[in-house]
Amino acid sequence: MKKNVTLSALLIAGILIMINILSNRYFLRFDITKDRQYTLSSATKNVLKSLQDPVTVTAYFSKDLPADILKTKQDFKEMLAEYATRSKGKLNYEFIDPASDPDLEGKLAQQGIQPIMISVREKDQSKQQKAFLAAVIKYGEQEEILPFIQPGSSMEYDLTTNIKRMTVSDKPFVGIIQGDGEPELQQLSQLYQSLSVQYSIETINLTSVTEIAPRYRAVLWIKPMDSIPPQRFAMLSDYLDHGGQLILAYDAVEGNFQTAQGDQTNQDITAWLQTQGIQVEPAFAVDANCGTVTVQQNQGFMVINTPVKFPYLPLIQSFNGNQITEGLEQVMLQFASPIRSSVDSSGKFTSILETSERSGIERTPVYFDVNRTWQDSDFPMHQLTVGAMVQYLKNGISSRLVVYTDGDFAVSGQRGTMQDNVSLLSNTVDYLCDDTGLVSLRTKAVVTRPIKDLDDSTRTLLKWMNFLLPILLIIIYGFIRSQRQRALRVKRMQENFG
Repeated sequence: MKKNVTLSALLIAGILIMINILSNRYFLRFDITKDRQYTLSSATKNVLKSLQDPVTVTAYFSKDLPADILKTKQDFKEMLAEYATRSKGKLNYEFIDPASDPDLEGKLAQQGIQPIMISVREKDQSKQQKAFLAAVIKYGEQEEILPFIQPGSSMEYDLTTNIKRMTVSDKPFVGIIQGDGEPELQQLSQLYQSLSVQYSIETINLTSVTEIAPRYRAVLWIKPMDSIPPQRFAMLSDYLDHGGQLILAYDAVEGNFQTAQGDQTNQDITAWLQTQGIQVEPAFAVDANCGTVTVQQNQGFMVINTPVKFPYLPLIQSFNGNQITEGLEQVMLQFASPIRSSVDSSGKFTSILETSERSGIERTPVYFDVNRTWQDSDFPMHQLTVGAMVQYLKNGISSRLVVYTDGDFAVSGQRGTMQDNVSLLSNTVDYLCDDTGLVSLRTKAVVTRPIKDLDDSTRTLLKWMNFLLPILLIIIYGFIRSQRQRALRVKRMQENFG
């Protein structure tokens, strides 16, 4: 009996030692999340496979972090472990607590890494504490900084794109049209920063060129303001005819908050789009699911700023499964217009952005009344297209034109500008130009799904499962154990036992 116990103990110890050895060499985890949030994408695996030289990631995380932030550290560590495995040893990483070296904090500050202040609870008291959540990625002589790894953010996108940025030799060219009142690059800073990871960005001034060079994988034309001469449209049409890809975000209508009026604009662009098979109605798309404007209201002797829903700012939260919008949660547009297809058999029309089930159209000119009481009858339509793509096939040459009927949504500092607004335009460029699959990573993040947002039946089911499942498991374990004990007693009662 003692010999059997000793052998069992040695066998278990041997198994544990073998598991430890294998876990140091291989990384394995099971991902049961709905969106596969903890599974590396094919794009990341391809980037790691193609590494020619070692990549070193130094993560700077403080100790004694609160539980919610500690989870970010653990997720990042597990991700790096899988990166190391997938890269076959080409990626190495280490974790350092900046508090362990008195001089390290100053060195990190010179690199642009600053601590953040977090709230921690200690001995029934809340206090502020400095914490580091950063990383430095090195590849040869190159270095990229992740100054703040935000909890819940797309860590895989940040890590993979920075590695790709350092290791890629030739980036595709993307052009941004300037010269007709468009916002300058500093007004597109968020978009520029997002695109510059994978593309070489150049401006194209149509006043000083005779054609758009075919070397541009895609061309962006964002919020043109001036009247456009016919020769500009001739260059754009020629670019498309030779297999180009154009993304146009413009205002078919415009609203003035100072005069509280709205009217149509850029009629020459709208007319050119008709020749390309895209019919933009010079009217305002209104949506019951919308953003807000701030209104000052007098209450006694006080003036209070009150947010009021403004249906002229469609808030798009439901997407039709197009790869361009994959992973987006919400996009806010400012004064958008409906789009219809008039493309012939040589083109294919695809809707990208659509308003909600309760939508409508307001014809120009419009007077904005923020105190207006909107009725259900104001929203008789549903799913109005406000962003679309047409793919052409002429003489064996394929080209694509993407149109969004709002020129402001990705301009930094504009009303309603959100990260998903920028991601929408970045995703569009990626979809047209990128063959690596990184488009799916930009919006991949840990999504919070509060139980209060579930329907009543699902919420009730989860609550009862949470309450009953542990009890049920204990009962099953007890039943199995009692059956085994009973069988053992019966066996012992037999005459030839022992």
